[in-house]
Amino acid sequence: MDLFRDIFLINLSASKKASKGFYKNWLIVFTGLAYTFLNIIIFSITGLLFKGVLSMLAGIIVAIVTSSLISNYFYLLYNVIKYNKFTFQDFKDGFGHFLWKVYGIFFIAWLVSFLLGGLRGILSGSVSRLNAIINILILVIFNPLPEIIYQKSLSPWESIVYSFEFMKENWANWLLPNVIFFFIMYKFTGNALTDIFTTHLNYNLDISILGLLKYLLGQVLFSFIMIYRGFLFEILSTSTRRKRFYMKKFYD
Repeated sequence: MDLFRDIFLINLSASKKASKGFYKNWLIVFTGLAYTFLNIIIFSITGLLFKGVLSMLAGIIVAIVTSSLISNYFYLLYNVIKYNKFTFQDFKDGFGHFLWKVYGIFFIAWLVSFLLGGLRGILSGSVSRLNAIINILILVIFNPLPEIIYQKSLSPWESIVYSFEFMKENWANWLLPNVIFFFIMYKFTGNALTDIFTTHLNYNLDISILGLLKYLLGQVLFSFIMIYRGFLFEILSTSTRRKRFYMKKFYD
């Protein structure tokens, strides 16, 4: 009974904070358009400049650029959660703030994927099943990595380890609202958010009024979810159930 009460009160607190945070920082909705057009410009330039032998460098540059955009979004969320506001200066500063931490995690993920490649070769008959299991485990165990990156001063490897420990202690409190959000997001937009580093919804460049309206409403929902996750993680990562029971301030 204490667990269900804890889940209810924590999410009630997170929903109140997220509602206030989103109300004061609604402009974060439009970062999705900014990231979409930045991606188009940068990837177009990369495709033009890095051809032939130089194409080998394209993968590294794309990874750095992607990490920079993710860093930018995480820095905006950091300011929303910590200071309840973000500025245009924060937007400019954000591209480099968490860049190498995000890139470091990407590198570790690539290294693990490379090592698992040999295992897939051995289990050639069960590759699709193995990939499905690995993807589900990644989505669950490392689901709070975005919040860990911008709320905890940890190295890339320490962030990965912390994610495992966090989920071991808070799996029910964290997964229940996120599964609900995942379902709502999928039903409303058709987007299955299986990438834990998603920073915005994909825009298909539909410039009709209906297309723009649907995209913006999806971005509103996505932005609220990310702010909600930030406040939820802040509560869970700075307390235990016992501590919350005796110190009611965590439910405020």
